[in-house]
Amino acid sequence: MPSVSRTGRVRPPRPQTSLLIPLSLALATALSAGQEIATLPAERLEAVASLLDETPAGLGRPAADRKAWEPLAAHRAFREAVARAEKHLQEPLPDLPDDLYLDFSQTGNRSRWQERAGQLDRRFRDLVLAECAEYAGRFLPAIRECIRAFAAQKTWVLPAHDRSLANFHGHSTDIDLRAALLGWELATTDWLLGDRLGEEVRGLIRDQVGRRVLDPFTEMELGRRPAAYWMRATNNWNAVCHAGVVGAALALVPQRDRRAFFVAAAQVNTQRFLEGFTPDGYCSEGVGYWNYGFGHYVMLAETVYRATAGRMDLLAGEKVRPPARYGVEIQILDGVCPAFSDCQVGAAPSRLILQLLQRRIGLGRPELEAFDPVTTATSPAAAMIYAFASSGAGVPASVPAGTVGRPLRSWFEQAGVLIGRPAEGSGGRMGVALKGGHNAELHNHNDVGSFVVVVDGRPVLLDPGGEVYTARTFGEQRYESRLLNSWGHPVPVVDGRLQRAGAEARAEVVRAEFTDTRDTLVLDLTAAYDAPKLRSLRRTFVYTREGAGGLTVIDEAAFEAPSNFETALVTAGVFEQAGEGTLEFRDGPAGLRVTLEAGGRPVRVRTEPIEEEAMGGIRPLRVGIAPVEPAGEVRLAMHIAPLEAARR
Repeated sequence: MPSVSRTGRVRPPRPQTSLLIPLSLALATALSAGQEIATLPAERLEAVASLLDETPAGLGRPAADRKAWEPLAAHRAFREAVARAEKHLQEPLPDLPDDLYLDFSQTGNRSRWQERAGQLDRRFRDLVLAECAEYAGRFLPAIRECIRAFAAQKTWVLPAHDRSLANFHGHSTDIDLRAALLGWELATTDWLLGDRLGEEVRGLIRDQVGRRVLDPFTEMELGRRPAAYWMRATNNWNAVCHAGVVGAALALVPQRDRRAFFVAAAQVNTQRFLEGFTPDGYCSEGVGYWNYGFGHYVMLAETVYRATAGRMDLLAGEKVRPPARYGVEIQILDGVCPAFSDCQVGAAPSRLILQLLQRRIGLGRPELEAFDPVTTATSPAAAMIYAFASSGAGVPASVPAGTVGRPLRSWFEQAGVLIGRPAEGSGGRMGVALKGGHNAELHNHNDVGSFVVVVDGRPVLLDPGGEVYTARTFGEQRYESRLLNSWGHPVPVVDGRLQRAGAEARAEVVRAEFTDTRDTLVLDLTAAYDAPKLRSLRRTFVYTREGAGGLTVIDEAAFEAPSNFETALVTAGVFEQAGEGTLEFRDGPAGLRVTLEAGGRPVRVRTEPIEEEAMGGIRPLRVGIAPVEPAGEVRLAMHIAPLEAARR
């Protein structure tokens, strides 16, 4: 099928022939020879194929099924999609010229191209869902225009993922996050709108998704070219890319054995993704990447579950349950979570994901059952997952486990992360997140010993989260960023030294002692610092649930010779020094008082804004706290408690 340029001119066919048709022959030859395809035994492929229908199918129901679509068309989410689509019809198609793609390679800025591409992606999503809701044909020309624009792009790979420009110049066809998910969106569109798109556009979708997504994946899995790193990675790329590839294959590929190949490969490869969580389910990439990475694993699992009528369940098994529970366990109070790692302050677990997990495997959170999951805010594929419940596909929902009240704590022992909460029904107003871990985590920050204090539903003392991504963020200069190195975190600076990177820079848990009224966590932070004169550094957290709640943070350091020592607090709110040794922090109506204790030694307090551009647009302020004179031994305590209501 020839491709079409943005101007509508038909390009000659590429010399590469899509594997959409002949791959079944390659698989048949391999299977008949008893050959194992990568990690996929022949009998496994046959078993998976037996679970699939003869014909491909996407998520939800085609728009032609008006009985299924009429209730959705009346839903507020889809009415709003129609309104947005009507505005798109009055606007020109977002342009993505070559010089905008090259912006990243020239300046390191990845936002300008991605923002423009996001406009096109949102336009396409709204138009498709509006046409499905209305089914009158008025959005079809604009949908076809978007599809031709995608086909005209030199590559679907994001500029930040094409540093060598090999994809841009046509030397390679790789699959990254955007390519995989765009393939899924186009395949879903073909499933939803079918013949209404027209033969030429449907052929264009098959050609483009086959050439840019399905064929490269096949070649890598068959060993015909080196595998992409994400195929065996433990981070979010594994789940996201496999979800896109499998979703596209299940909706487009006519041969059942070939669809089985994609499903079986993903089933094996995503086991590595699950290994990226600690056994207790902690996601070191942070809450935002749990939504993105594990959220796409859930979408992959649900897609396969429906395609096999519930006979293959990637959410089954004990290996999945701990990371599935992370979304409820990481919350401190009122949905507020720590912004550890490359996360945005204010990020919270998606209720869409939690509602689906509650229904499918049971999280003990029956209040999620009342949540309306119908959405158009993410993508056509996601909209179909959440708008059409599993029961709508003939698959019964799981019976949720028994109700679990808000626990006093979540202790991720393997990760060294503690979430402390007040007792339900008490007068407690304060919760905490306390972090050990190490400095080689996924999306790592040098933040061993960091902590967050939430009072009255607001993180008044916080970990400031990640920076807006640039070329530096994932390069050799990553830890030049004061948001990513330890200077921008509420952790010590030891004799002028920040924390070092690497797995050896870790917090050793000396003591973890928990009671109904008090949680104590003692961390040895010595290994996190390459400071020659440092003999030992211990940080003690004592969280109390008595009264309104409180947290004491005690740093004890010993040196070979008198040395400087500084700790810090970070806030996105307002700070003032209320008196000698007394600090006050406010964020909206919430406030905290911090009382300093340094064994009678004078303490210096200094403030400095963190100038890097933080995710979410916050302006974090670092408050440094240090003994005035160098010392051979330091004991510095910070007693943190909520301000009284009268002071707020």
